Amino acid sequence: MTTFKSIFKGDVYIWAIVFILSVMGVLTVYSSTGNLAFAKQQGNTEFFLLRHLGFIVVGLFIMFVVHNIPFKFYSKVSNALLALSVILLGFTLFFGYNINNAQRVIPIFGFTFQPSDMAKVFLVMFIARYLSKKQDEVDNVKVFAKLMGVILLVILPIIPENLSTALVIMATSTILMFIGRIKTKFILALILMGVLAAVSFYGFLKIVDMNKYQNTRLPTWERRIDSFLGKDKSGDSNYQKTQAKIAIATGGFWGKGPGNSTQRNYLPHPYSDFIFAIIVEEYGMLGGMVLIACFIGLIIRALKMVVDSQRSLAALIVLGIAISTSFQALVHMGVSVGKLPVTGLTLPLVSMGGTSILFNSIAFGIMLGISRHIQEEKLKGSTTGPGSVTETSNNDHENA
Repeated sequence: MTTFKSIFKGDVYIWAIVFILSVMGVLTVYSSTGNLAFAKQQGNTEFFLLRHLGFIVVGLFIMFVVHNIPFKFYSKVSNALLALSVILLGFTLFFGYNINNAQRVIPIFGFTFQPSDMAKVFLVMFIARYLSKKQDEVDNVKVFAKLMGVILLVILPIIPENLSTALVIMATSTILMFIGRIKTKFILALILMGVLAAVSFYGFLKIVDMNKYQNTRLPTWERRIDSFLGKDKSGDSNYQKTQAKIAIATGGFWGKGPGNSTQRNYLPHPYSDFIFAIIVEEYGMLGGMVLIACFIGLIIRALKMVVDSQRSLAALIVLGIAISTSFQALVHMGVSVGKLPVTGLTLPLVSMGGTSILFNSIAFGIMLGISRHIQEEKLKGSTTGPGSVTETSNNDHENA
């Protein structure tokens, strides 16, 4: 008799997390896109529901396919896919659609494609593969320099149009390098340079004549930082934070109920950038805690896979994906509760956005594929005797 586990292999808890995030996303996107439907689709409120649901179904299919393919396949093609990502990022920077003074997407087959979502996944794969191969040389400054060169090649085209995404990628890469045993003094030097760069950049924003840069992202960044620091009480960023706080405060513990949000009519992009605030308003603190538990659970399951796996490549890939996904979710939630400057980051697998859903589905599929591989190795080890798993793991970096 066919069982769920025989079809959907891998960690059942990660499958449960995917299901919960997907369901909450579908319900909240439908609730929060009413105004958008009247503005863009002549009041057809089902249009964005069906569109989002379609991306979720396609994403789940991709996840199912990916989790049945050996993860080493993605490791081997990660370099080529990362190179393609960089090319697409460069193309987007110069020829992408301009939306709110930002060129983040390009048109492909009638859809908008955001290359930064693709780059996030395959940069993690590249770093994991490179570090697993260089475990005997992690103290070498050349190893660190090469990694930083590739990371900068990815984030530099992203910074002018999507600073928040670039910062999340940089933070994730730094954490992954630390886990991969890159020398601590290199990591600390990188953090120090990042802090100095941030202070210098803010100083530049305060002395430059913003009237000359109205068609760039600089005025937006200045307003958002000033709002976060309490220096701008009337800007758009402060308005967004206020409306998000109202949504969260009025949700209470149980929430107003599905479809009963009022702040969706006031918050800009309630279906993407501020979807967590709408979830808490409609499903209360309880709904918010369920979401937080999902991303904490993702980290916990990743750590369990690291403990169970004998392969450094698998461990680094799993941790990289879990950290990247959960860190982005943390920033998104931090913005909604007013603890971080306003960004345009989505909530993975929950917010509306086709490219984000599809590449998060690939990332989850890779995690599930690795967990399936670990389960099969444990089963093989238990039937063939001790030592078989360890013997395979010794050649991990050679086969990667």
